[in-house]
Amino acid sequence: MRLSAPIYQLKRRAKLIARDEKIALHEALNRVAREEGYAEWSLLSSQTAMHLSSKTMLSRLADGDMLLLGARPGHGKTLLGLDLLLAAARQGRKGVFFTLEYTQAETWQRIRRLGGDAVDLDNRLEIVTSDEICADYIMHYLSSSARGTVAVIDYLQILDQRRTKPPLSDQMLALRDFARKAGIVLAFISQIDRSFDPEQKPVPDLRDVRLPNPVDLKFFTKACFLHSRKAQLQEIA
Repeated sequence: MRLSAPIYQLKRRAKLIARDEKIALHEALNRVAREEGYAEWSLLSSQTAMHLSSKTMLSRLADGDMLLLGARPGHGKTLLGLDLLLAAARQGRKGVFFTLEYTQAETWQRIRRLGGDAVDLDNRLEIVTSDEICADYIMHYLSSSARGTVAVIDYLQILDQRRTKPPLSDQMLALRDFARKAGIVLAFISQIDRSFDPEQKPVPDLRDVRLPNPVDLKFFTKACFLHSRKAQLQEIA
């Protein structure tokens, strides 16, 4: 969706509205976003970041990679994950979104905002919303998928929320071995701890990943962290 003006000009417009009408800046930002066709400002700002990074990120992912996608709420990590799947599908690859957070309808609504539609993806993009999502479920679902398939898991910290599911560390070990053997890219959306301070560094890093249950982050081969339209992709040794 094309914006009527560069994002810095839209932000300036919102600041003028907030000043002239004596309303909170976030209300003015959301009003400007709605005028541009977005439900809220975070979706607009995330959208502008997506097209700058998803294709580049996909080109840097190798078969079998384990990717961590981390950001604070409202900074575009879910939209980036979906845009990554769209980029894969448009290359003729299979993309799968496993989510314990969103419904099918909510997910397709977000995909359409990114310029994707169920009709033009030719069944290359699948949305899975089962409450049973965990490592075993993911591996079984993807067992017959071709090398180069890209799957996004939404999200890391709730894979073991149910006590009937294995510990997160055990699940990640199994998924890492599966990804390597099957040649499938697995990307995990991740929460970032509230202690992250953008005044100290522009984007979070591995030290800021929220881990209510312990897991070795060296299971991941790459990580992408986002904050305020800044994105940083890095290798993990």
